[in-house]
Amino acid sequence: MASSSVASPLCTWLVAACMSVSCDKEHSFKPSAFQSPERLGRRARRKRLASKCSAGGHNFQGGSISAFCGSSLQGLMSSYLAFEPCEEYYSSKGLSSLGFFGDNGFSLFGSRDGLMTRRQRRMNRAAPSGKTMAVAVQPAKEVIRKKPLTTQRRVVVTGMGVVTPIGHDPDIFYNNLLEGVSGISEIEAFDCAQFPTRIAGEIKSFTSDGWVAPKLSKRADKFMIYMLTAGKKALADGGITEEVMHELRKDKCGVLIGSAMGGMKVFNDGLEALRVSYKKMNPFCVPFATTNMGSAMLAMDIGWMGPNYSISTACATSNFCILNAAKHIIRGEADMMLCGGSEAAVIPIGLGGFVACRALSKRNSDPTKASRPWDINRDGFVMGEGAGVLLLEELEHAKERGANIYAEFLGGSFTCDAYHMTEPHPEGTGIVLCMEKALAQSGLAREDVNYINAHATSTPAGDLKEYQALIRCFGRNPELRVNSTKSMTGHLLGAAGAVEAVATVQAIRTGWVHPNINLENPDEGVDMNVLVGPKKERLDIKGALSNSFGFGGHNSSIIFAPYK
Repeated sequence: MASSSVASPLCTWLVAACMSVSCDKEHSFKPSAFQSPERLGRRARRKRLASKCSAGGHNFQGGSISAFCGSSLQGLMSSYLAFEPCEEYYSSKGLSSLGFFGDNGFSLFGSRDGLMTRRQRRMNRAAPSGKTMAVAVQPAKEVIRKKPLTTQRRVVVTGMGVVTPIGHDPDIFYNNLLEGVSGISEIEAFDCAQFPTRIAGEIKSFTSDGWVAPKLSKRADKFMIYMLTAGKKALADGGITEEVMHELRKDKCGVLIGSAMGGMKVFNDGLEALRVSYKKMNPFCVPFATTNMGSAMLAMDIGWMGPNYSISTACATSNFCILNAAKHIIRGEADMMLCGGSEAAVIPIGLGGFVACRALSKRNSDPTKASRPWDINRDGFVMGEGAGVLLLEELEHAKERGANIYAEFLGGSFTCDAYHMTEPHPEGTGIVLCMEKALAQSGLAREDVNYINAHATSTPAGDLKEYQALIRCFGRNPELRVNSTKSMTGHLLGAAGAVEAVATVQAIRTGWVHPNINLENPDEGVDMNVLVGPKKERLDIKGALSNSFGFGGHNSSIIFAPYK
């Protein structure tokens, strides 16, 4: 409806209320005052209206209504002291457009531009009683309340848990990295003689005893078992005993652990059973295959009722989970968050799928040499499996319970290449943007980041594009050191970022960065003064960045620093 045809609904209501107010007999409005059977002229109607309302000394003042019928209407109007007409009212002809008062009728709130005709001025002569009502309908001044200045809640790492091809304890895992131990070997879980790739970062000696209920261990997919184990180990590492757990606010503790592939083994077993009969299918097939169920089962086990879900963004999954978990803490929605990723895709369908993508190394004769980021002879990545979980905590909450603080989480960022399903953008645009946004959120300067745990998976295109992006952002820092954990663990897909985040935090804790193994002949344009060599190196880390990228063009960067 056009604004010129009808005024504000509240204005209309006020007029209707005015017309229904009971007045003294000598001042009462008769229907004929507004609606006469006779067709009165415009001027006659106005005169009659003015005489009726001025009989008790009540006039129209300055374009506002002057106590039509004594105290009763005045009381009605006084309850709207703070009312301000809407823009629709000012853009229309006011109440005159309703036909009550003719084309030149008065307005309840006056004219915004203050202009009025000679006839209006004659009608709107001053009256003492009008002053009170004129004040009553003046719009109240808006009170702007400034938000109090608040300091952003800080997030720290107080616990870590891992299940990897080179160790299931954070210290053992990192010591093996420092020593250059490779976890790549021939696959033993199934017969893969028919595949062109027969190697992986397979977990061979693992037990969930004491961490996962035996019955659940038999039913659940390995990705869930790895997740539950790593999650509980992170709690134990963070000093969350039964006594401490009892004191925690469970509604302020959450779980955000993701997976790229989910329960592939459980789902594949369901398909095989379906070939016989649906009656042979595991009733847990669907829930145990979904990526969110690991976080859900862990929360059920420990009773944490805060934010709980999973994110799946291919090989960038873990970083997405870690950054979003930190945001829950920063926003005050949680005090503690278990976050990270888990993966168990070293099964026939997983291996076959990546072989079909032509993404895997075929260096079967020498498995430990197969994963070789930035080396000119690299021929694809090596699959890995496992889980990594960080216990993130709000700083004051951690200090209050006397937690051991490993490092501080400063921030991160996500971007999308919007270019190709599996290939990186040729200019590395999305990667550069992601790292720059992460820097901006962390508050660090470029020269403050002197260690980068790269995504570098040992693929021909990916390694070089990331290296070039790193040099564009941080190349002027003479202290910069870059390495790739995947040279020893293989690519843990959705769990890679979390396991590498643990490695990054361990580098901050120990002051040592692990080597890049198998980097024998650097690719053209790669500066070995930037990349860590074949031996561990001592480094006083100021700021550490960890990258994870995934199929679909998903880019993620997270930043840690020593807690001060």
